[in-house]
Amino acid sequence: MVGISGHKLHAPKGVGALYVNSKTMITPLIIGGHQERGKRAGTENVPYIVGLGKAAELAIDNMEYELTEVKRLRDKLEKGIIHNIYNARVNTGLAQRVPNTTNIGFEYIEGELILLHLSDLGICASSGSACTSGSLEPSHVLRAMNVPFTAIHGSIRWSLSRFTTEDEIDYVIEKLPKVIEEITAISPYQAELKALKELKLSKSI
Repeated sequence: MVGISGHKLHAPKGVGALYVNSKTMITPLIIGGHQERGKRAGTENVPYIVGLGKAAELAIDNMEYELTEVKRLRDKLEKGIIHNIYNARVNTGLAQRVPNTTNIGFEYIEGELILLHLSDLGICASSGSACTSGSLEPSHVLRAMNVPFTAIHGSIRWSLSRFTTEDEIDYVIEKLPKVIEEITAISPYQAELKALKELKLSKSI
């Protein structure tokens, strides 16, 4: 069984697809009519379904671009942040992953405060997945990946697409260090931040 959210590939929000083995028994979420082969009652949203189909077609056409150019921009973003911000770390490491997403932790500061500053600059990012928005609990995924507690609450997810430009990446790399500098200046963990900065400086020598 595989579920697909349409907005992940630029289809309208609110449409998706479910791939299910014909032998798999599913209890309908909405009971009533026989639509969707009895798996979900209600009239199908035809315009959104068509939108999802077209988005999937365009995604296939642009797959090579996603795997090369979008990945290059993502890698540039990561390197720029890590090079310019001493308490930043890429949480995903060298794991195999989709080419358009990265998760970067900023140690000893809060992710929500980072997002507030970024929003003022017109930069969109997220401290977690949309399905867990509003929750103050640290990501169970990052915990399973053994991301240090010092970075888990300061972790930001960056999502790129084929519509992301080089100028946008440069803008983030330019503006983010000042944002992190202002937030770390009011962090209660000054001793830990100082030790972390000294450690990074020693490694760069």
